[in-house]
Amino acid sequence: MTGIAAIIRLVHLDRPGQIIFDETYYAPNAYALLRYGVEWQVVEGGANPVDGAPVFGDGPAYVVHPPLGKWLIAAGEAALGYNPMGWRISAAVAGIVSVLLITRIAQRLFGSVVLGAAVGLLVALDGIHVVTSRSALLDIFLALFVVAAFAALLRDRDWQRRRWLAALTAGRERPPTALPWWRFAAAALLGCAVAVKWSAGFHLLAFLALTLWWDWGVRRSVGHPRPIRSLLRDESPGLLASGAIVLVVYLASWSGWFASDQGYHRFSPVDVRGASWPVQLIGSVWNLIHYHLQSLEFHAGLDSAHPYASPAWQWLLLGRPTAFHWAAEEGCGAEHCASTVLLLGTPVLWWSFLPVLAVLVWLGIARRDWRAGAILVAAGAGIVPWFFFPERVMFYFYALPSEPFLVLAVGYVLGALITPGPSGRTTVFGFDRRFLGTLIAGGYVLLVAVCFAYFYPIYTGEVIPYHAWQARMWVSSWI
Repeated sequence: MTGIAAIIRLVHLDRPGQIIFDETYYAPNAYALLRYGVEWQVVEGGANPVDGAPVFGDGPAYVVHPPLGKWLIAAGEAALGYNPMGWRISAAVAGIVSVLLITRIAQRLFGSVVLGAAVGLLVALDGIHVVTSRSALLDIFLALFVVAAFAALLRDRDWQRRRWLAALTAGRERPPTALPWWRFAAAALLGCAVAVKWSAGFHLLAFLALTLWWDWGVRRSVGHPRPIRSLLRDESPGLLASGAIVLVVYLASWSGWFASDQGYHRFSPVDVRGASWPVQLIGSVWNLIHYHLQSLEFHAGLDSAHPYASPAWQWLLLGRPTAFHWAAEEGCGAEHCASTVLLLGTPVLWWSFLPVLAVLVWLGIARRDWRAGAILVAAGAGIVPWFFFPERVMFYFYALPSEPFLVLAVGYVLGALITPGPSGRTTVFGFDRRFLGTLIAGGYVLLVAVCFAYFYPIYTGEVIPYHAWQARMWVSSWI
């Protein structure tokens, strides 16, 4: 599945051979980090390659997203140059690795190589994941770190339960004190996620809630008389250390700003040049806080109209996808040709999410299955909070961090179809339940694959006849 994902994301990665959509910000920002250590102003039209580099202005740029995602894009530019392949390669690698991770997560959750492979394949063949993996935007890095943090928390959950089992077997009241390394790893990964985009804070809170739920649950399972008191006593130091790790990792992403004398607001409102190092440190942190407050004000007030704006309630319905690129071209063998990159989830997959989530809720309650709850929390963390900001302009690609978990929900339901339920019933309408479920699940995955293949040209900027592009515009709001 990882190999399939790699082929889809790497072949013709340099197509279109120009800046598309928000690459106009992030590609030159990344190059500026290599040159100045901070983001820098770009002259109008200067983002497109000119002699292999953008054209910079005369001062630092005011940016509203943390630096880590742009540093990752910069790594590709450092390796391959300032060109479409250079500024997109890191995103492609992030997308490929995220497919590998979600495949392994699904295999762990469902105890099935087949279901793990199905989940990995569905993510590999999803349009929104493919387009963001082939574009120099921040969201694929955010999704990667969120998925990786979830994987680490699953390992932490397993480790905690093994500890409690060993303690019970040995006749102890509780396990001996040990450092929760997987929890610390999850904290570091969440720090990276926040250092890409602040919206990762939603997942940070959601995963904290999951961790507390699991810690409380293991104590209830072993019959601990005071599970909450035990949780607070035993886990508070690790949770506080995890919070510190998140903060340290986040601040480390700003190391270029701290090391530079040219960063935006580096010496404003407090000019610490020439002061002693304690005063410089305190003043620099205060200036960074001031910078963050300005950025927060920008995000809170982002309510201007945009042709590709899409409120959260539209995302699962594919109400308004985002056009990253559209151009009239030649060379397709027809009178009129077009090249487009449309950020659109594979329709068969995305339109199945709502009924799948309904079934997941029902099965999770009926079976009291922690896996269903974990998937719902992780998927909801990237979508539900946006409903509380109805005035803010939003875009469909904000849903990307939830996409792997929505596909996990599909995997859960497919697993319920192909395995006997708690009642042990093995036949449905006279047919073997496993055979019938496998037939339905296989047909569904095949249908998603066929749908993806049909939409592939408009995910990758392929030059196609205009009427072929028009035939793929199933909904008027996609145009």
